[in-house]
Amino acid sequence: MTAKTLAPPEQIVQLSGISWQTYENLLAEIGDRQIRLTYNRGNLKIMVPSPEHELYKKVMGRFVETLAEELELNIAPRGSTTFKRPELSGVEPDECFYIQNVSAVKGKKRIDMNQDPPPDLVVEIDITSRSENSLQIYADLGVPEVWIYNGLRLRINRLENGEYVESQISLAFPSLAILEIVRFLEQAETMDYLELVKAFRTWVKSQIQQN
Repeated sequence: MTAKTLAPPEQIVQLSGISWQTYENLLAEIGDRQIRLTYNRGNLKIMVPSPEHELYKKVMGRFVETLAEELELNIAPRGSTTFKRPELSGVEPDECFYIQNVSAVKGKKRIDMNQDPPPDLVVEIDITSRSENSLQIYADLGVPEVWIYNGLRLRINRLENGEYVESQISLAFPSLAILEIVRFLEQAETMDYLELVKAFRTWVKSQIQQN
């Protein structure tokens, strides 16, 4: 019998009653280390992502870039940039992109939420943790669209009147059946990465031709 080695799960610590200054201090101390902090009104979540989480994060990011390439859209990927509303909330998305507002951040090394728009699209991987808890933060920031993949299904959340509503249609890519991405994500752990991207690109091209 062959033993199966399981990837270590995400490590998550949740704390309450944390001051904004403590959150800022932790951000400064952690730097570029692979630790993610989410702050919302005194509640702090500290997460160390698992290899599984990072795989799907990478694949989803590549899929968004492929969509933009084939649709000939300009985008500005901002990865896990920290976005903050001082004294209220702060978050580091799994992946995020400026698409409709790409010109507003072109050439900028720093994003200032007091004067710059939020990313147009945020992607969250929700394999073992709950990204729904981050939706309030993204609503505070005014992010118009959040995709959440939980290992089984993809949810497109669109911001309407300050709250997220689940939708079948993406704001960023309204002409494509985005929810069909799931069938490619289901192969992420078994199919060669570049072969998967190639298959996805072929599907995107066929979708564009149908439109």
